[in-house]
Amino acid sequence: MQAVIVAAGEGKRMRPLTLERPKPLILIAGKPIIERVIDALPKEIDEVIIVIGYKGDMIRAHLGESYGGRTIRYVHQWMPAGTAHALSLARPFLSGKFMFLNGDDILGPEALAEAIKHPLAILVATHDKPETMGVITKRADGTLERIDEKPEKPSSNLVNTGTMVLDERLFTYEAPRHASGEYFMTDPVSLLAKDHPVMVIEQPLWIPVGYPEDIPKAEAKLKELGR
Repeated sequence: MQAVIVAAGEGKRMRPLTLERPKPLILIAGKPIIERVIDALPKEIDEVIIVIGYKGDMIRAHLGESYGGRTIRYVHQWMPAGTAHALSLARPFLSGKFMFLNGDDILGPEALAEAIKHPLAILVATHDKPETMGVITKRADGTLERIDEKPEKPSSNLVNTGTMVLDERLFTYEAPRHASGEYFMTDPVSLLAKDHPVMVIEQPLWIPVGYPEDIPKAEAKLKELGR
């Protein structure tokens, strides 16, 4: 099975740390974030496609062509055009079911292992400010009904973590271009969920690292968990 990790962004919110290195190579408790992402992947994933952009050569030099027994392939996103655009660049190399992840989040491996048991899945987490995120609405059978981006009145406190299990059916749905010029995964995934059951899996360990002040918080959480 394959995984696609998006690691192309400039990490502007993480400056000045990202002036010298890409965000996925920032150290959390002595280990680069992207290594933590790959280490959390289920054992069934034997190939990782990394979408690189800003200072991507540093990521390529750090990980090489294999890491932890997994083959690493790189594709280059030449402009900041969003997550759906990033995935489209990896499409020629994909076959069958794959996992899609961000390269700057710390994730619990147990939920990832549970997610790949399903043909399609989206990982979610509780959030105290869901109105700032993509809010998840579930059906009674536990599948995804819809994703609402930054709603004024959230239907729940479950939010999209950006981690998904998908297959080639996703590519039959177009992602519209937003005013920012970007194409987002939430659009085609929401359409996919109308036609096919996408299981909602809760991720108890999700640590987004967006700002410099998030680093000590993440390290404290990992120490508390013995990770």
